[in-house]
Amino acid sequence: MSVKRIARWFVTVIWCASSLAGAQPYPIKPIRLIVPWPPGGTTDVLGRMAAARLTETWGVQVVVDNRAGAGGNIGFEGCAKSPPDGYTLCIMTVAQTISPSIYTKLGFDPIKDFSHVTLMAIVPSLLLVHPSLPVKNVREFTALARAKPGALNYASTGNGTSPHMMMEMFKTMTNTNIVHIPYKGVSLAMIDQISGLVESSFGTAIGTLPFVRQGKIRALAVTTRDRFPPLPELPTMVEAGVKGFEASSWTGMSMPAGTPREMVLKANAELVRMLTAPEMREKLLAMGGIAVGDSPEEFSAFVKRDTEQWGRVARAANVRVN
Repeated sequence: MSVKRIARWFVTVIWCASSLAGAQPYPIKPIRLIVPWPPGGTTDVLGRMAAARLTETWGVQVVVDNRAGAGGNIGFEGCAKSPPDGYTLCIMTVAQTISPSIYTKLGFDPIKDFSHVTLMAIVPSLLLVHPSLPVKNVREFTALARAKPGALNYASTGNGTSPHMMMEMFKTMTNTNIVHIPYKGVSLAMIDQISGLVESSFGTAIGTLPFVRQGKIRALAVTTRDRFPPLPELPTMVEAGVKGFEASSWTGMSMPAGTPREMVLKANAELVRMLTAPEMREKLLAMGGIAVGDSPEEFSAFVKRDTEQWGRVARAANVRVN
């Protein structure tokens, strides 16, 4: 063997050895999962389910870090500014695709600043009215609102929240004028709607289904593309006559932009396995959610579409939050 061939062989052996030594398995240390909402809510519960699953299968601790504030924007900005090393995960919700259109200053771009992992669950909302309102379906509700512009009101959980934006989208699509009454949270809004002080709203199925079944409020339609299995008789908004109306609350998993793709794919594979398991689908459905579990590309496209949709609604309704 020539000296040159020996030298090349020696260099190749050294390179392979150094590459193998540097290629550490992922993950090898604890991972932080930022949940930009307080403990106890649906988003937090789903985040903790994911953390428990990843902890069990990966053999490292996935620690939930609740960072609430500014409609989830504080925690999500913290995620965007974290190192893209695979050791930060973050829960994303519909609030983060609404925020770019309603906040003057925002510390993140939901499309550009993240490597999206998967859409975990969709949470349908219901168009709700008080039983005293003389309407049985969406067409009758629309006709009443058109006949009495400004006479009907609706509750939301605050300016810029998904219930607010859904009703503004409905108003734009149906050319109706319904007065907005913002509340600080869902509990107060629901109390006043059950009592009849508020006539209509969009509310998540998870939070309102018990009251619908008890007859305390009336559901007219579900906001998702498909019907909601626990209420199979309830039409979608499109079926009820509002062409193009599709919206929902949802929860997804993301990582900071620039996170190595193999790490994103590893998280995606494990979460999809969790979400497609029959027992998890049943558990989420009982909570009022529909399990998804799609690819990073599909979730990225979903985030882009949702951001663009809420931008159109915000511009049409002139919704801004200082």
